[in-house]
Amino acid sequence: MKIISLNLNGIRSATNKGVQTWLQTQNADVVCMQEIKAQQADMTPEMLNPAGYYGYFHYAEKKGYSGVGIYCKAKPDAVIEGLGGSNDGVQDIDSEGRYLECQFGNLSVISLYLPSGSSGEERQAFKFSVMTRFMLHMQALIKSGREIIICGDWNIAHKEADLKNYKGNKKNSGFLPEERAWLTTLFDEVGWVDVYRTLHPNTTDECYTWWSNRGQAYAKNVGWRIDYQIATPAIAAKAVSTSVYKAERFSDHAPLIVEYLD
Repeated sequence: MKIISLNLNGIRSATNKGVQTWLQTQNADVVCMQEIKAQQADMTPEMLNPAGYYGYFHYAEKKGYSGVGIYCKAKPDAVIEGLGGSNDGVQDIDSEGRYLECQFGNLSVISLYLPSGSSGEERQAFKFSVMTRFMLHMQALIKSGREIIICGDWNIAHKEADLKNYKGNKKNSGFLPEERAWLTTLFDEVGWVDVYRTLHPNTTDECYTWWSNRGQAYAKNVGWRIDYQIATPAIAAKAVSTSVYKAERFSDHAPLIVEYLD
């Protein structure tokens, strides 16, 4: 089972850069996308349902902003759009189109886009609020008995090996002590598994999935690892390979590819 996660930084832009053509060569079972920056009316048939795939989306209410999607070869048994349901305290999260879950038997694959706090204090406060509430959801998910893979842009680099300039970013959003501790709790206490780090515990320069558009960050590989596939232990143990695809560039993020034993 091959799963790809990719922040598109706009599905229309990424399509113009060849992402749909590339996906057709990958033979992935599931493709999780973040930051589609589109509404349904903006989507072409190719974007909605590429050849061989069913497409599902959680659009943001704000035009040209956020949003997540999933392409899958097999039709899901159920699709959950947003964190809502009986939970009344997540309308502000769901209005930004940040969570989409497809269920296949006892397996759930989720596309997630956690907020960035880099634009200022207000958004950082929102990010912390989302993290607090989403931790409760993560605790509930791992107790559900389902096998779960959560793909997405988590907007946090966990450890010093996960970004090039860690010394200069200790006070910046995405590498704040509170954010890093949140991921540590997720892994060490709640029991989730960072699939990439399990297979590549010591990789540094090749692990990055995002580069700033400023300066020569990409050319100099001054990157961050903020895209993850995080899974329940049993399905994480079936991961046999993982890689970051950089031969082509569709976005300011690179695709994160993981293959799991069926």
